[in-house]
Amino acid sequence: MKTTAAPIKFSSLPKTYAGLVALHVPRPIHDASAYDNAVEIIHALAGFKLNADQEDYLELMARLVEDYERAHLSEPAPVSGLAMLQFLLEQNGLTGDDLGRIIGLDRSSAYRILKGTRNLTAEHIKKLSTRFVVSADLLLA
Repeated sequence: MKTTAAPIKFSSLPKTYAGLVALHVPRPIHDASAYDNAVEIIHALAGFKLNADQEDYLELMARLVEDYERAHLSEPAPVSGLAMLQFLLEQNGLTGDDLGRIIGLDRSSAYRILKGTRNLTAEHIKKLSTRFVVSADLLLA
């Protein structure tokens, strides 16, 4: 299916189910190469306004990928709320001082949170989830 390094573009995909099947026959996935090809098709379709044929094809491809992932890929280890907070701060170039300003705490309290000796409150989590536009669930645990 894939002959170049360029990703498949939605605009180049067929509009009919038969055309999509001709491009990439939906089959059970048995190896990493077939998995990569199926994921590429899914990424090309995802996020666009699809017609009924494209939706049906996407649904089938997603099921095949889910089946492969369930059988061959392990679940990622859960990430603690503290690790997620540290990651968000790092990715946004923020420090413990910045954390204190975001959640309304003094500097030492913010650094105790980052060391794990003090917990975030529900109000802190709400402020952080709003600031970083993430689910509050990511900061729990």
